[in-house]
Amino acid sequence: MLRRRHLGRVTFREANDFQRAILDARDDYVLVFEHPPTYTMGIRTQPEHFLVPPQTLDADVVVADRGGDVTYHGPGQVVAWAVVSVADDPSAGRAHVRRLEEAVIATATHFDPTGALGRVGRLEGYPGVWANLDDEPAKIAAVGVRTERNRAGQRRTLHGVALNVDVDLAGFRAIVPCGIADKPVASLRSLGVRVSSSEAGDFLGEQLDRMLGGPGSVAAVDRGGVGSTGDRPLLRRLRHAGVDPDAGVDLRARKPSWLRVEAHMGSRYQSLRRLTEDLRLVTVCEEAGCPNIYECWASGTATFMVNGERCTRACGFCLIDTRKPLALDPTEPDRVAEAVVRLGLRHAVVTCVARDDLRDGGAAAIAATVVAIRDRSPETAVEVLISDLKGDAASLQLVLDVRPDVVNHNLETVARLQRAARPSAGYLRSLTVLARASAQGLTTKSGLMVGLGETPDEVEEALADLASVGVAIVTIGQYVRPSADHLPVARWWDPAEFDELARRGRRLGLGHVQSSPLTRSSYHAGEALSAATPVGLPIRR
Repeated sequence: MLRRRHLGRVTFREANDFQRAILDARDDYVLVFEHPPTYTMGIRTQPEHFLVPPQTLDADVVVADRGGDVTYHGPGQVVAWAVVSVADDPSAGRAHVRRLEEAVIATATHFDPTGALGRVGRLEGYPGVWANLDDEPAKIAAVGVRTERNRAGQRRTLHGVALNVDVDLAGFRAIVPCGIADKPVASLRSLGVRVSSSEAGDFLGEQLDRMLGGPGSVAAVDRGGVGSTGDRPLLRRLRHAGVDPDAGVDLRARKPSWLRVEAHMGSRYQSLRRLTEDLRLVTVCEEAGCPNIYECWASGTATFMVNGERCTRACGFCLIDTRKPLALDPTEPDRVAEAVVRLGLRHAVVTCVARDDLRDGGAAAIAATVVAIRDRSPETAVEVLISDLKGDAASLQLVLDVRPDVVNHNLETVARLQRAARPSAGYLRSLTVLARASAQGLTTKSGLMVGLGETPDEVEEALADLASVGVAIVTIGQYVRPSADHLPVARWWDPAEFDELARRGRRLGLGHVQSSPLTRSSYHAGEALSAATPVGLPIRR
């Protein structure tokens, strides 16, 4: 199976960590995206090929483990990487490169009906794809690939091609592009072909499907990448994703029977409420309006929310306060640990609001809470449910270094609906957070909600991606609209459909799938960890 993913604008480091994770996946992948301004250095880069000091460039400068020399990436350039299995043969790498080049040639030719590019193809002795070959050749696409064996012994490819569609060519003036000093770099636009990078990316992805995968391939699209929460109104984003907000469930409509929960405010519930008030703790159970609060609190369990109760993001599904956040409280980790001790918890869940106002996204405070719980209650398993920490690997490492028993980060929805549901996040970014945690031997977990307008097959694609980056546990639940200011419910999924999603997830190799209308991220968290951990193996710390 070839799975194609259109990922919007992503950083090189995140894309690279994701492709490294799927090197061991059972399926092949084609990744189509663009980078913010970035210079990447291949294994043959010469220092003199930077014409200005790299540290003076207003762009990321990173070392890549691909072939080739230095090149530039930026908005308006379509990057396509293929992580696919190839024959265990010395010539397989070059044959793979030729297939990538053929896909680029077909794409450039398709959008050039008038022949503005001249003859497009390969230039003897030079890598990449070239235009105007019969006159003054100009490079329109760079190629850089490597192959290596994964843990199963398969030879797999990494990296791929970068096609200049309407990229700002000024970025190439700071370097000797690909080490070629005597021939220019061009773009489709500079040579007279007008096409958007999204159109070119779609067509290039389809050509790569044809070259590498055939009829069994499937695609998923996250157009947004990471952007501002205020650049488009909520419903406009939803319409852009192909969902009619007026065709969904009326906010006043009665919920189906399987979503109606009776309130049981018994003594255990009341005592936990008094405890959280006494210790001045915030629970996501209350802040997010969780329907399972009565069941969980009656059993003496709660999910503690740290780093305050105000979030710096405005996701379209979330009820949590989005006013300007307050300063962190240094006593909060100890107060959470005290609550864990008083409740005698065997499995504690610590979640957080997004704190984009902090340099580390609040990671150090989360880590401190894990340490405080371990100091006071060493037998308690600690699960953290974290934000994406702005995709910063160093911030995430602060959390990973304290070795939580579970690292949970929610993908939330399918690729197509990412921008509508959470405009400050991104599909690839969330998968990369999970991939980085899995790569360090930690048990990873993620959650999806349904009812926003996704299809069962799109949910399956998201589950496949989670399995491919090593996620062990997935929760799937019904989205319930908190207010008229939030995303509408497209439809109610019935219990049988949730059972089918669980079966699909297990077939894809996920260790445990908790799927039901009322399932939320922390629902039966301890049981989920036990179910996903092979018998006889210790919890990883």
